[in-house]
Amino acid sequence: MSAIKLGKNTSEHPDIPIIGVFATCDPRIDPDSRARAANIVKMAADQVSGEVFTPGKQKVPVVYSDILVDGEKQADAVAAQFKAAGVNIIVCVPDTWAFPQLTVISLLAHFPSDTPFNFTTGNSGPRPGVVFTHATNGALAQSGRLTHINVGSWADTGLDPVMTGETKAALVDWCYAAMAYQGLKGKRVLVFGHDSMGMETALPHIAATRNQFGLEITRMDMKFLADLLAKRSYDENELKRLRTWLEEGSAGIELPEAADSDNLDKSLALYLIVRDLMKDLNAVGGGFMSQLEWGSDARGIPQPVADIMESLFNSTFDHNGPKAVIPYATEADVQALLTQLFMTWLSGGDPPLFMDFRKVWEPAEISSFAEARGVALAGDTQWEKRGFVDGVNSGSASFDWAAMPGTDPKEILGKITFPKAVDYFSYLGNSTHFISPGGIEGIAARLAYSSLTGMFSMVWDEAETVSLPEELAEAVCQAANPTWPHTFVMPKHATMTEYKHYAPANHFHMTWHLKRTRLQFWMDMANVLSVTPWAARPAFDEGEDRPLPLLYVINGGEDQAKLMRKR
Repeated sequence: MSAIKLGKNTSEHPDIPIIGVFATCDPRIDPDSRARAANIVKMAADQVSGEVFTPGKQKVPVVYSDILVDGEKQADAVAAQFKAAGVNIIVCVPDTWAFPQLTVISLLAHFPSDTPFNFTTGNSGPRPGVVFTHATNGALAQSGRLTHINVGSWADTGLDPVMTGETKAALVDWCYAAMAYQGLKGKRVLVFGHDSMGMETALPHIAATRNQFGLEITRMDMKFLADLLAKRSYDENELKRLRTWLEEGSAGIELPEAADSDNLDKSLALYLIVRDLMKDLNAVGGGFMSQLEWGSDARGIPQPVADIMESLFNSTFDHNGPKAVIPYATEADVQALLTQLFMTWLSGGDPPLFMDFRKVWEPAEISSFAEARGVALAGDTQWEKRGFVDGVNSGSASFDWAAMPGTDPKEILGKITFPKAVDYFSYLGNSTHFISPGGIEGIAARLAYSSLTGMFSMVWDEAETVSLPEELAEAVCQAANPTWPHTFVMPKHATMTEYKHYAPANHFHMTWHLKRTRLQFWMDMANVLSVTPWAARPAFDEGEDRPLPLLYVINGGEDQAKLMRKR
């Protein structure tokens, strides 16, 4: 017999995760209860379908099986269906008692041990699927397997119950985490250059990143990029369109000398060159070394700054219209890139903000600074009472953060200026500048790595941007770098003393609308330590935090269990 030759796969979008939904059942129960159990499978699948999107706005497929898993034979059959369909995320929606080893445990034996698995069940008395959920979850936890349970609610009786909105929301959040965890396996990022400025916190931990997240880090030399720029390896007409779009739509581009105009063209050409390289490699994120060799070392040939390029990658639009965010990190800061990448996928494609963890403004400093400049403060705003961080870094500053979420791109661009870069970038081109509006809520975070444990940690808190009086805002910008974008960030739980002492690096990152439950579910799946050393943060905030997996509860707590899983 001849082997089968596969057809050529010319798709530019590798496969995305697939969610499979099924239910267990008890062969002894009445026909109506079995019909109800089968209906719940379809109902749950329909509830999730069309709710989970990749950053490219592709819907994550949801499939379901109408075979009720009563025992090993049905477990094998559903597993075969799921594997044939490419399922790598599994949801079980039991409505009755069943037998754990004969059903779920037998089905899971067909899949890798890190396959995300979720129980979503009603809190039903007549045919207690919740009892089965606890029995099976306990069995899986004692065997060392991570699972999540979502004890929600749907009607105890009737053939066609529908889960509540809260139950659906919890399931969708879990599915987003599972999509990000599974969807990034096998993907790659493209990073130019080595660790910029010797920043040890920016290092690409190649083996650790591959082993823990399934991500590849493709590295290219800066010489190659300089060669492509010198060879004009881009579409000249598209470059003209990009420049015209910025000139006509922005609030202004500072070009005092003829050489500045040429540097602007080179900066914009970088975006086109790197965009095409990343597309050719199916890269889902990137980074650019910049300092020192690229443009700041006078011993070499200065190259144009990449600020605009980096901002465009992190934005939801460019001169060609709407586009997917491609998380990008300045200074080849790979831990920044990974932080932005994970949070972008968890949010379904919302734009990340790359910032220096610049000046921490404590309440007393704010008051004296404003008084010295004759700025009257209200005295009762939260940022006056608690303080804020001036997040500022021209590289990677997503254009979207110049306005509130949902603002039209034309309006966003009209809020942005492109001043000539200052200080040691003064001869190399243009920065981007804007001040983010107040009232944007999300999560501010930073990934860290430790050689002691061989593990990654995420230092995070929920945060909100704040608006300062215009005169004070301008003074704060002048006190740092007036040509760069500024976002004034106030954490939800951390005090300013805690925030400025526990920062794991000089950069931090924020994604709007990201729910903490999604981040927590993902950290469970990826076995990333969750670091929130804020005294004011409760250990568990019901309705906001995900319940701890039982695996953690019976193994000494979350950190201890994650450390044991690493071994």
